[in-house]
Amino acid sequence: MKLSQRLALSYVRTKFRLLSSISKKKAAEKAFELFCTPQYRNKKKLPKVFEAAEKLSFLFEGYRIRGYRWNKGGERKVLIIHGFESSVINFDRYVKPLVQKGYEVLAFDAPAHGRSSGKKINALIYRDFLVYINKEYGPVRSFMAHSFGGLAISLALEKIRHREPAKLVLIAPATETKTAIDQFFHFLKLDDGVRTEFDKLILKLRGKPLEWYSVTRALEHISAKVLWFHDEEDKVTLFTDAVKAKSMNFAHVDFVFTKGLGHSRIYRDNSVHKKIIDFL
Repeated sequence: MKLSQRLALSYVRTKFRLLSSISKKKAAEKAFELFCTPQYRNKKKLPKVFEAAEKLSFLFEGYRIRGYRWNKGGERKVLIIHGFESSVINFDRYVKPLVQKGYEVLAFDAPAHGRSSGKKINALIYRDFLVYINKEYGPVRSFMAHSFGGLAISLALEKIRHREPAKLVLIAPATETKTAIDQFFHFLKLDDGVRTEFDKLILKLRGKPLEWYSVTRALEHISAKVLWFHDEEDKVTLFTDAVKAKSMNFAHVDFVFTKGLGHSRIYRDNSVHKKIIDFL
């Protein structure tokens, strides 16, 4: 971590410590706001395959969404779904092989990400966004999702009518939101009193407890065939959560565990890439 980053982190921790001493509830509200705010926006130059795509644009709940489509009218549709602080342009190497398989390929930057507008996102906004895409551009029967996108599509598929032979690829999904928030609180050194108020905010959002925001829980209601990739050294979406999911022995879920690829290199790995294309 650079000195400037350490200083910024120290400032944020001090700010929360002072606010917490005044009001646990106010500190929790500010923590939730920060948790839902991407700190980085990927707006790098479009890869060539994206430059050649049909450009899509629409309004969703006040967000101006930017997306891409290839091979319109293909015999089957696949949706590429990115993670937190990411963009669909990171998955450029998947487009051509999927088109060659006859797919119509769809890819959108989520609200507050990439070239789409907005500053904040949460799992329910992302879920509803994916449900909307399926309604307007679907029906989609194949999904490929990384990280936070994996949680969002898992929640969305509880609402999207689907059945075999629907397919879902999960790449290092944000399996348990509780784990992500545990990490967030540990990083900012927030106290238990703030955490209690934070969990109340989550419950108030849609009347669902924190444990509801879970890929493992959602899988019980998903009938699609699932291929799940996770790396043992993933420091962002913890491998231990994937192991727990595997222990549930879902008949429709196959797991591929890797070592040394981490959280983002995993979807760039040639072996993983081949397995995903073959599965789809």
